[in-house]
Amino acid sequence: MKENVFDVLIYLFERFMDSDEDMKPDSDEVRIDLLEAGFPQAEVAKALEWLDALTEHHDIQPASTPAFRVFCTAEMARLDTESRGLLMFLEQCGILTPASRELVIDRVMAIDEEPLSMENLKWMVLMVLFSQPDEELAFARMEHLVYGSLPAYLH
Repeated sequence: MKENVFDVLIYLFERFMDSDEDMKPDSDEVRIDLLEAGFPQAEVAKALEWLDALTEHHDIQPASTPAFRVFCTAEMARLDTESRGLLMFLEQCGILTPASRELVIDRVMAIDEEPLSMENLKWMVLMVLFSQPDEELAFARMEHLVYGSLPAYLH
């Protein structure tokens, strides 16, 4: 089975999301754990870079008046109509804010998968919300959407 960056990210997310420990695992320990779990080194490196960029501070200022998001050609190639509709739906129902939506789009563009599957987009939204402070309610609502529609197997 060919593992990809999303497999690594989902494995990490599920492994460390429910961790009772307040301490962050050392990146070398995480890398070793992933390699021992059988993930390819190149995919591990890409996933860790993706996570590092997610944790960087992002200063996205919301518009002072309602705004309409226009997707560029590259974004439309990565996010099909259904995926863009999901992002709009999540924003309209209050799960995503304009700032978190932009962070999701940034992380979508950083991953090498074209087009992005709907399930992977849902996971990506969940990971972004998990990484953001004060997004517990939005995370819980998105978690219900993700886990409520997943197949019976996970890595």
